[in-house]
Amino acid sequence: MVEAFAVASGKGGTGKTTSTLALGMALAEEHDVTVIDADTGMANLLFHAGLESVETTLHDVLVAGGAPAEAAVYERFGMDVVPCGTSLAGFEAADPERLRDVVATLAADTEVILLDSPATLASKSAVLPVVLADRVVVVLQPTIPALSDGLKVQEYAHSYGTDTAGTIFNKVSDSEDVTRVAEKSERYFDGPTLATVPDSDAVRAARRAGKPLLAHAPATAAAEAYRNAARTLDVRAGEAGAVADRFRSAVIPKEPNPGP
Repeated sequence: MVEAFAVASGKGGTGKTTSTLALGMALAEEHDVTVIDADTGMANLLFHAGLESVETTLHDVLVAGGAPAEAAVYERFGMDVVPCGTSLAGFEAADPERLRDVVATLAADTEVILLDSPATLASKSAVLPVVLADRVVVVLQPTIPALSDGLKVQEYAHSYGTDTAGTIFNKVSDSEDVTRVAEKSERYFDGPTLATVPDSDAVRAARRAGKPLLAHAPATAAAEAYRNAARTLDVRAGEAGAVADRFRSAVIPKEPNPGP
C-alpha cells in the first residue's frame, strides 16, 4: 500500500515544514513513511532534520544523468527523508518534472509519502507536488487571509483530481480566533480539521536544534496535536505499481493558474 500527501499552505510562514516532519514522525508509529522536500527553490527541510551536511540531495537527482533517487534517502527519526539542496545553481539545473520518477521509484518501498510543498503556486516546480499527490493536507494559520490562500490550494488540487485530506491549524495563540476561522473552514474545505496546533517556543527550539518537534519535545501540547492529526488522517491503501505508473504519467501544466 502507498498513498502520497502534499503538505501545502498557499503562503509562507505557516509552519508547513515543521508540520510535514511532525506529521511524518507521528505516522511512522504505524506506517513506513518517506518525507520528500519538494520545495526545490526554497528548501529548508534539511535544516529541520539535521541533514544540512549531506552530500546528495534531491537537486542531484533531478538533473539529467544525476544520482539515483535512493542515493538521496536518509533514515532519520524513524522515517526515510529526502532533503533538497539550497543552492541557486542546483535549483536552476534541476528539472522539476523528474520528480515524477523520483516519487514513483520511492513508492515501491514505503506506505506513506509526504511531499513538503512550495509555499505558492507560482511555477511548475511549485504546483507539481499538489498535482502528483493523492490528497493534500492544507496547513493554515487561523486568519481569514490564510484561509483564502488555502482555498486556492484546494481549488487547484481539485482541478487535477487531488482530494483534500484535511486541514491543520498551526501557530494558534487564541482559541477564539481558531474557532471563528474553523467554522468557515468546515464550510469550504473538504476533509476534517486534523489538528489545532498551539504556538510553542518548543517548535522554534526544535528548529534551532535541527530536530523535528516530536524528537525534540515529544511531551508538548504541540507534539500531541500532531499525533492526533496522524490518528485522524485515514491513510488509504494504494497498489504500489499502479501508484508509480500514475506518478510517471502525470500531466504537468505549463502555466499554473490557481485562480483569483
